[in-house]
Amino acid sequence: MRRKNYKGRCEKRMIEKCTDVCRTYDAIQYAYAEILSACPDIVEFKCNVPLDGLEEGEYTTDFVCTKQDGDLMVRECVFRRLLTKPMTIRLLEASRQYWLRHGVSDWGLAIDEEK
Repeated sequence: MRRKNYKGRCEKRMIEKCTDVCRTYDAIQYAYAEILSACPDIVEFKCNVPLDGLEEGEYTTDFVCTKQDGDLMVRECVFRRLLTKPMTIRLLEASRQYWLRHGVSDWGLAIDEEK
């Protein structure tokens, strides 16, 4: 989850299952896009989907995926070191509540590996 108009380093590439140009902003997003691309249960996915009307401000969700059964799956990419930060917790909970209100129950995190 990041600000809507994030100005950090962006890597653009074409991935077969991504509905648009896949824009990744960190190593976790890059790796998770590869995982989604290889997953047979995922039909397509979108990157950096805006959370319209979010009270906390203008933010985006990292991945919104369509599964073979038509259900949506949402994943937020977070670095392990940021998981205990109050702002991170607040934003992740806001994202989870947003997607619950939109009927998505399969919401989760993609976290970097422990060293």
